[in-house]
Amino acid sequence: MTTTTTYTVKGMTCGHCVSSVTEEITEVAGVTGVEVDLATGLVTVGSDGPVDAAAITAAVKEAGYEVVTPS
Repeated sequence: MTTTTTYTVKGMTCGHCVSSVTEEITEVAGVTGVEVDLATGLVTVGSDGPVDAAAITAAVKEAGYEVVTPS
């Protein structure tokens, strides 16, 4: 069963931003896919089960950006 969770990320402005966020989130345990919409700032995370929101927030912060709110 695949679970998806969407986050709003602030500060992304270019393709490099998208790559950085994608790379960091992909390293979180359980994550199976990441889709980033640069225009809206929405990041959709696919996983095999529940993923710790704090781990996703930390990964985004590591990439240099900020999760505004999990939605």
